[in-house]
Amino acid sequence: MTRDLPIGIQSFEKLRRDGYAYVDKTAYVHQLARTSVPYFLSRPRRFGKSLLVSTLKAYFEGKRDLFEGLEIEKLEGNGPNAWQARPVFSLSFNGADYTKPGALEDKLDSLLRDLEDEWGDDRRSLELGPRFQYLLKLAHAGSGHRVVVLVDEYDKPLLESIHDPKLENRNRATLKGFFSVLKDADEHLRFSLVTGVTKFSKVSIFSDLNQLRDISMSRAYADICGITEEELLRDFSPELDTMASELEIDRDGCLKALRAQYDGYRFHHKAPGVYNPFSLFNALLECELGSYWFQTGTPTFLLRRMQEVNLEPRRLTDGTIYATERRLSDYRADDPDPIPLLFQTGYLTISSYDSLLGEYELAVPNGEVKWGLFEELLPAWAPGYGAARGTDVFTLRRLVETGDTEGMRRVIAALFASIPYTHEDDPFENYFQAVLWLVFTLLGRYVACEVHQATGRVDCVVEARSHVYVIEFKRNGTAAEALAQIENKGYTAPFEADTRKLHRIGCAFDARTRLLAEWEEC
Repeated sequence: MTRDLPIGIQSFEKLRRDGYAYVDKTAYVHQLARTSVPYFLSRPRRFGKSLLVSTLKAYFEGKRDLFEGLEIEKLEGNGPNAWQARPVFSLSFNGADYTKPGALEDKLDSLLRDLEDEWGDDRRSLELGPRFQYLLKLAHAGSGHRVVVLVDEYDKPLLESIHDPKLENRNRATLKGFFSVLKDADEHLRFSLVTGVTKFSKVSIFSDLNQLRDISMSRAYADICGITEEELLRDFSPELDTMASELEIDRDGCLKALRAQYDGYRFHHKAPGVYNPFSLFNALLECELGSYWFQTGTPTFLLRRMQEVNLEPRRLTDGTIYATERRLSDYRADDPDPIPLLFQTGYLTISSYDSLLGEYELAVPNGEVKWGLFEELLPAWAPGYGAARGTDVFTLRRLVETGDTEGMRRVIAALFASIPYTHEDDPFENYFQAVLWLVFTLLGRYVACEVHQATGRVDCVVEARSHVYVIEFKRNGTAAEALAQIENKGYTAPFEADTRKLHRIGCAFDARTRLLAEWEEC
């Protein structure tokens, strides 16, 4: 029997009334709701933030029937204050195009109009901030209960305008004027939660709310969004078995594949990894290990920022990126360092922690992010990359499998010919190394491929079904020198008894012309 999986479902009420499969996270709702502390939660896109906000809304509205059979039903009990309905201001910044001037102001006006219609009064002659403040007082007085404020995707107007500093500053100022009223609204607030992808350190919602508790990297809430492996096995066992059958592998093999592709996000160094729920549910539904999260879009400004600071792609996987918790928690729009943003948006996650130094080691969380990000990065570093030109990894893979070394030469030459002009402080060598590493790392997804960097080891080994390639690259040298190094250092020794055809290839690149100057095979 096929169950409905909650792909793209952001309404808790719809999820429960329409019978979608649900991972019970309501114990966290109860834990949060017991306090009056304002909270902030950062998680990557498509991670369930909106569903969490919707769940809190249903709880504070006293919709007990939606929680029947869930953990919170036992935790809440039947006391005099249980399931008490309170006024809820749910402010979602989804559903608008913030690349246009005035879009944020129009969105806030629309949100306030809905609340004014609900409470039967308005002050539309006032500016946005005072209107919001008046509504808080009005709802408190009219209901006899303090107000719950839930803000979803607060940073969307900032992320969408980050490419336009003038508009981004305008949106930042608008948000400051709107949310600054919360600073003096304690007497009217019962609970508040703000969610977003990033925590912009200079937005007044954080500077004004001195008691705002950021739970983004809290161990107690590490899996408040996302799916743990325990939850996958407990709640989606039928789907896991179906997927294993469709892929013609056993259950353990299917679980291993899902883990490698979608697991690995860690929001505290002592917490277990969690799966991206959007990708996991799509994979279970389609019974395919697709790149579902990446199909929803990668911010181009993020790729551009990585390139501007010459962040070598291989550092994303080799354990050489470090940061403190404070560095990871805040993001400044004028900060050239992309690491905090890469972490908050889900392209990097915690891989280990040094308690003595207070430093996190970061890396890409899983296969979906790794391959998707590298496939996005390669065209940025080498604009000539693309299937239409016959310079993509799939074309290269077919050439490798058939032993077409001349075709391989053409692809690599075309890629390096497309590397853009670089200034003296942005040397060609950085591009050379990045493109070389990206090409052969992506190729390694489909054939056995290693790219070595240490002195004394061959630069690249590619193993296909019928061919083995030992390749040495020289910058400002000759192909003959590269071949001589292969021979003199015995790089082919492990393959001398191999029945596959062995190719020794020497490549020379000219840093002045930025071209593949020589390619020789023996």
